[in-house]
Amino acid sequence: MDIAWIITILLLGIVGSFISGLLGIGGAIINFPMLLYIPPSLGFTAFTAHEVSGISALQVLFASISGVWAYRKGSYLNKQLIIYMGVAILTGSLFGSFGSQSLSESSVNIVYGLLALIAAIMMFVPKKKIDDVPLEQVTFNKFLAASLAFIVGIGSGIVGAGGGFLLVPIMLVVLRIPTRMTIATSLAVTFFSSIGATIGKITTGQVEYLPAVILIVASLIAAPLGVKMGKRMNTKILQMILAVLILITAIKIWIDIL
Repeated sequence: MDIAWIITILLLGIVGSFISGLLGIGGAIINFPMLLYIPPSLGFTAFTAHEVSGISALQVLFASISGVWAYRKGSYLNKQLIIYMGVAILTGSLFGSFGSQSLSESSVNIVYGLLALIAAIMMFVPKKKIDDVPLEQVTFNKFLAASLAFIVGIGSGIVGAGGGFLLVPIMLVVLRIPTRMTIATSLAVTFFSSIGATIGKITTGQVEYLPAVILIVASLIAAPLGVKMGKRMNTKILQMILAVLILITAIKIWIDIL
């Protein structure tokens, strides 16, 4: 077994999982392109898009668990929002993950690129005064939240992502949830989504287990560290970091597609 390969996958997992905890995303927005492009650029065998989506699904599952555990104390987790969006996104991700087996490699990449592009556009929409509302007074449209979560679930199930990179801008821009509550709650909703995605990917044989286990170990180590740093950072800075990361990823994906 190539130690250099193991270290490479571990480091990629640590980076993705740290960002997961920091920004309230599952990490697939980072891990998908890193796993797709970095190993072959270093001379290792390339993963297919289906393999990357399967590996990412398992990584997101454990990164989101780890992140939620780190947020368990305090009032950042909105239980109502978790239930409404969690059930809807789980249902959607089951549909998407089972259906993804019949899609081509390029189709999976195109779906991922479209999701990243939509998320990037939403992150640059002005978010005025969302952090002025006390956490205990936060309200939201339940039907809208569930409907959007179901749609996100279908797309995230296809690419093996938890959908956190889309959930965060939806919560901030559409549902008007304060930033820190969005980050914590989106991790919990992402956990529901990743359950459906993981079941679908395992059942349809799209998971490479060794790199998945390596990424799981990285998630358990790095996601809580990201949470700890995220709690201390200015919310505007957190929003900008996520916006830039999503935009860079979307540009890279579309350059390769086109």
